[in-house]
Amino acid sequence: MPYDCGIAIVASPATVRSVFGVHTSYLLQPATDGPGDPFEKVPELSRRARGIPVWAALRSLGRSGTIDLVERLAGHARSLAEGLAHIPGAEVVNDVVFTQVCVSFGSDARTRRVTELLLGQGTTWMSGSVWRGRAVLRISVSNWSTDAADVADSLAAVRRACDTAGHDGEETPAGLYQG
Repeated sequence: MPYDCGIAIVASPATVRSVFGVHTSYLLQPATDGPGDPFEKVPELSRRARGIPVWAALRSLGRSGTIDLVERLAGHARSLAEGLAHIPGAEVVNDVVFTQVCVSFGSDARTRRVTELLLGQGTTWMSGSVWRGRAVLRISVSNWSTDAADVADSLAAVRRACDTAGHDGEETPAGLYQG
C-alpha cells in the first residue's frame, strides 16, 4: 500500500462530506443520497484513487492476513526495541505498543550524530526526530517485506553508528570498529 494512505471508517456519510467535500460553482456536485464522489472522501482532489491500492491490499490479505501483517510489523518493532536496549548508551524512550520506536543515545548531539552515521551507511533508513523535547532516532516498521534478518541488519547498523559516534561528540576513528 502507499505509505501515505490511511482509512477512517465513519458511520455518517454527511460528516465525511462536510469535512472533505469541496463545494464550488465550477465542480459538479454528486447526489447526496448515493455513495458520493470520491473527492468528497479525501483531503485532496488529485488523490481520489489512493483508496484503490488500499482496497486491493485489504481484499488480497483478508481479515486474517491483515491481522497477521499488523502483528508481524509490531513484533519487529518490539524486537528492534529489545535489541536497541542492549546497545550501550541507547535508551528506548517510548512505550513500543505498535510499530514506532524512538531511541536516544545520550545527548541530543550524539543522537543526531548516530542518526547521521546510520543514514550514511545506507543499510537501513530511520529518521531523526524529536520526542518530548529530546532528539531521537525514530523507527517506523511499516514495510510488509521486513523480516527478522532485516531487524538484525538494522540493529547491527545502529551498533556500528554508535561505535563510530563515540560518546557525546568524541568520534571514534572509522578503522577501529571491529564488528
